[in-house]
Amino acid sequence: MAIIALLLSAAAVAIDQILKLLVTSNMQPNSGFTVIKGFFSIFYIQNRGAAFGMLQNQRWFFIVATLTVSIVMIYALFKYKQHNFFSYAAVTLIVGGGFGNLIDRVLHSYVIDYIYVSFFPPIFNFADCCVTVGTVFLIIHILFYSDLNSDAEKVIRTK
Repeated sequence: MAIIALLLSAAAVAIDQILKLLVTSNMQPNSGFTVIKGFFSIFYIQNRGAAFGMLQNQRWFFIVATLTVSIVMIYALFKYKQHNFFSYAAVTLIVGGGFGNLIDRVLHSYVIDYIYVSFFPPIFNFADCCVTVGTVFLIIHILFYSDLNSDAEKVIRTK
């Protein structure tokens, strides 16, 4: 099952990069168009920071952080013994989304963002959606499905 999760992560990266290629091939930075008036637009920006524009121009910090989190998640994918749908989905989405944005940072020094919804002001991308949903799945797994009395969980909680 771990190999399937990694293959699905690779598929998420591919989808992310295809969407970004479509945006950059057909639009200029800081331009966009409305898909659903007053609700959803495609607006291409080059994001050199994190969510909400935080930590601008900290490219190497994000590269190292993404690689570190991804390595830990992949390690856990193979070593953790209590996986369920939420834990597999969390790793798949977090690693896939992380690598999607990592590719942008390495190749361009910025992340290509293009999704704008009226109720959430920051512009984001597919990879961001993957990381966000994956994080929610990880929280659900930890809160509702992990065995907090296992030896591994005790070690984590006592540090």
